[in-house]
Amino acid sequence: MLELDAINAGYGRAQILRDVSLTVAPGEILCLLGRNGAGKTTTMKAIMGLLPLMSGAVRFKGEPISDLPAHRIPGLGIGYVPQGRRLFGELTVAQNLEIGLMVRRAGRDTLEDVLGLFPRLRERMQQRADTLSGGEQQMLAMARALCLEPELLLMDEPTEGLQPSMIEAIRQVVVLMRDRGTGILLVEQRVDAVLSIADRVAFIENGRNVDTLDASALRADHSLIERHLGV
Repeated sequence: MLELDAINAGYGRAQILRDVSLTVAPGEILCLLGRNGAGKTTTMKAIMGLLPLMSGAVRFKGEPISDLPAHRIPGLGIGYVPQGRRLFGELTVAQNLEIGLMVRRAGRDTLEDVLGLFPRLRERMQQRADTLSGGEQQMLAMARALCLEPELLLMDEPTEGLQPSMIEAIRQVVVLMRDRGTGILLVEQRVDAVLSIADRVAFIENGRNVDTLDASALRADHSLIERHLGV
């Protein structure tokens, strides 16, 4: 579904990613794991067209998307929940969701399905996004991405700073989307969260993906994590 073929990217003259190659299959959760500054968020931005490639290619369902403008990427069926959420704070919950629906012209059935996953948002449809709690804002960011009816979902540290009940609610939705056949690329710092939901884990170090392992192997042998993260 998603293929990164030896991509190189950075900011100005500063190269961050070096020959990163990854794949995400339908109905799979691939977690990117690495220290701060390793290149995880940069990888997400490169996929979404927010950062031009120096070389290499990004393919979605076999088609190259590296040269597409960033505003075209979501319309292909790629949802993105960025770090920091990036909501339209002055708009209501309903208006933020409507923006998601407009991208692929999804209708009322899609909205009802999404609100079924996040019932708390249904109670706050006319509330401004910037007045929601941190956990509710994260739910809204996820819900907006799901309004695209994505075949691929990118999520950058969705549980950062949240209380355990919110983390569990988000985890359940991520697993449900995987079970529905959505491919998921997840950046997560919490090792316990990664091991609870990942199918595979790709380790990134100094802008390179140095290893990709089945999560079952990591659950069985934590020394493999220590080898890459030193934790």
